[in-house]
Amino acid sequence: MPQGAILLVDKVEGWTSHDVVAKSRRALGTKKVGHAGTLDPMATGLLVLGAGPATRLLTHLVGLDKTYTTTIRLGLSTVTDDREGEITAAAPAGLVAEVFANQDRITAGVTDLTGPIEQAPSAVSAIRVDGKRAYDRVRAGEDVVLKKRPVTIHGFDIGEPRILTVPGPGGEPVEVIDLDAVVRCSTGTYVRALARDLGEKLGVGGHLTALRRTAVGPFSVDAATPHAQLVGDGTVAGDPGVLYPPADIARRLFTVLELDAEEAKDLANGKRLSVDPERHAPAPLVAAIFPGSDSDAAGDRLVGLVEIKGGRSRVITNFPSQETGGAA
Repeated sequence: MPQGAILLVDKVEGWTSHDVVAKSRRALGTKKVGHAGTLDPMATGLLVLGAGPATRLLTHLVGLDKTYTTTIRLGLSTVTDDREGEITAAAPAGLVAEVFANQDRITAGVTDLTGPIEQAPSAVSAIRVDGKRAYDRVRAGEDVVLKKRPVTIHGFDIGEPRILTVPGPGGEPVEVIDLDAVVRCSTGTYVRALARDLGEKLGVGGHLTALRRTAVGPFSVDAATPHAQLVGDGTVAGDPGVLYPPADIARRLFTVLELDAEEAKDLANGKRLSVDPERHAPAPLVAAIFPGSDSDAAGDRLVGLVEIKGGRSRVITNFPSQETGGAA
């Protein structure tokens, strides 16, 4: 594909997002590969990758809402707010049993964490504090408290709580409550911080034991290439699976301005186009596409993302057919 491609990958547990990008370069046949938002190594699910010139589209995908399935464990706190971190505190069995017996408290806590909220990201995160990653400061023994930031929890749907016994801080058995949930949220949300905050509201602490990203905007993990298919067996490049042309992705996300050949040429050269205001209302981001003919194997071409204002277009991001360094 001369404009590169977008690839949806179903990441497995234990791999970093960087690991997936590194492996995908060989499978996709290009050094130029990026992603539209990371997943923690513990997490599984949807990663959106871009290859070649299509990486320019990733900037406009990062801000899409995300959907996760997760399991929250109430009664134990960890340094990372997930099961990979050291346990820092366990709630007394009596408190856990009390919460379990009064499940309206759980529902109320979930309600308080739904909608626009202020959330402090997990201390063990890649956020920079005075030029240094927060997780490096935590590992150096610093007490890190990150500033709260606005996020939106569009949906926080929980299943039936269940109580069980698990090893505590010293290996002794302790009671906890496991709670399965589906979270739909704005970009920048830390689901493990959501688990921590729910545990704090209930007075018992909390962390994540499982996390899976099932959707990024309109893109579902059901349509993703399985991780094993992408990385192969380690000796040969894997089958990259379904590659989506940038024009196909842009059509799903933005209003479309269809161009003729002359307009496509002018826009590619940075010229502003006159746009019929009756057909295209002012918009901050519109996909300018040159439709391919039935005989054109390359298909539709995304020429650029443009702003339409005052009956004219202005290029926000252009999409060349080739860039130095190769394309998928």
